[in-house]
Amino acid sequence: MVASQLAVVFSKLQTLFTSDHASVVSLNLFVALLCACIVIGHLLEENRWMNESITALVIGLCTGVIILWRSGGKSSRLLVFSEDLFFIYLLPPIIFNAGFKVKKKQFFRNFITIMMFGAIGTLISCTVISLGATYMFKEMDIGSLDIGDFLAIGAIFAATDSVCTLQVLHQDETPLLYSLVFGEGVVNDATSIVLFNAIQSFDLSDINFRIALKSIGKFFYLFSASTMLGVFVGLASAYIIKTLYFGRHSTDREFALMMLMAYLSYILAELFYLSGILTVFFCGIVMSHYTWHNVTESSRVTTKHTFATLSFVAETFIFLYVGMDALDISTWRVNDRPRTSLMVSSILLALVMAGRAAFVFPLSYLANLSNKSSSENISFREQIIIWWAGLMRGAVSMALAYKKFSRLGQTELRKNAVMITSTITIVLFSTVVFGIMTKPLIRVLLPHPKITTSMLSEASTPKSSTMPFLGSADNSFDDNLGAAHRPSSIRELLATPTHTVHRYWRKFDNAFMRPVFGGRGFVPFVPGSPTERSEHNLLHKESSESDVCNF
Repeated sequence: MVASQLAVVFSKLQTLFTSDHASVVSLNLFVALLCACIVIGHLLEENRWMNESITALVIGLCTGVIILWRSGGKSSRLLVFSEDLFFIYLLPPIIFNAGFKVKKKQFFRNFITIMMFGAIGTLISCTVISLGATYMFKEMDIGSLDIGDFLAIGAIFAATDSVCTLQVLHQDETPLLYSLVFGEGVVNDATSIVLFNAIQSFDLSDINFRIALKSIGKFFYLFSASTMLGVFVGLASAYIIKTLYFGRHSTDREFALMMLMAYLSYILAELFYLSGILTVFFCGIVMSHYTWHNVTESSRVTTKHTFATLSFVAETFIFLYVGMDALDISTWRVNDRPRTSLMVSSILLALVMAGRAAFVFPLSYLANLSNKSSSENISFREQIIIWWAGLMRGAVSMALAYKKFSRLGQTELRKNAVMITSTITIVLFSTVVFGIMTKPLIRVLLPHPKITTSMLSEASTPKSSTMPFLGSADNSFDDNLGAAHRPSSIRELLATPTHTVHRYWRKFDNAFMRPVFGGRGFVPFVPGSPTERSEHNLLHKESSESDVCNF
């Protein structure tokens, strides 16, 4: 009796050890593939057709084929897809780094246009896709889909992935276009996820005006509350680090606190059922404006490269996994008619292109009407690039599709399998085909971008490598933007206003915000700190030179 029980225990332990070893082997292979993506992506950096995301996707596809062949057609994946893995661990570093390195002046200068494209445009695109899918899918044999499914499909395929376009554009060469594509991408992801969650939370079986109004109110509440939470956490981190000044004792502590509070903003948003993307994005903007200048010079370099590295690895991980998951045999087996998936994919791709055109060109026209200066207008060629940048679908669409149409990575119903396989097909086709065509298209439409004074890099962003940041020259430049040239006519005044919103914000920022939360030019001087001592010596040298000149 005892011997038989011991045999059962040993067999269970052996099974456990075998499964643990299989997990270790899978992780080893996946990490090796990530290294291969980085190396091959570097070798193909100057290639006209390929970029890093397409490289990771193709490597994932090839790996999936090999695993499928070695497993005898049973599986093509090393890891099982998890929505929690994507939304909790992979997405936050990508979005935070986007806010952390954004050029704030360009972003907020075009803030209204970005919000029009990212929020209003996403709603228009979602509406077009939902209505088109409702009309077209009724004639097809894909199973019973209710109104909630069609609205969810609209939200899923309204989520763009502009990584391929952003890898080709440059902030210094095309600042307006880059800020619009970049800003719209972030706001679009947040809007799509908020819209998707709102659709999932409401009972759509009995829609009336009250429910529609309540949905709109909740939508704007999530936007405003998520933004304020991100700003609050960013300001709290700046105040704590400025007041306690960990750098005088340990740079590791201030660096660790900065990373943890950035992640805390995302977790808090999820805890309060807000949009974690918007929260962590604005937290990154606030941290780059205040907190980053309160840490020591070594911590500034460390944080800048660490956040960029985490974002890069997460993006590579996502595209690599999407490539392998495209050949998931269990999903394709449930969908016994692959031709139906191809037809659904073609219809959805056409609706994506139509929904994109339905708001890009009209909203660009409205944005150009509101611009006082013709130099800030969005040209027709730039509108085509903005339209093209939003045609690609990526990880957000995949994650939302799995969240809606699968359970724990498994799909049992045929209609769910059709939607999963269609999403995979659209992500693969749009990323590879449209991504390959992105570089040649931009070179044709923007052959010789001109560098202007407005395209110069900001010394106040973490993307800059200028050290140290004293702030005196930059502040004087910003404060004298309006005083440098006074318009001589009403027409010129309307074209180049003396008092801009940005100028008033800089005055308020310098008078009230920076003395409390720190920032460029407001870093406390602590004797014995190498960074502050060097800045103090440089300031002393400048003042001495000024005295000599005055003398």
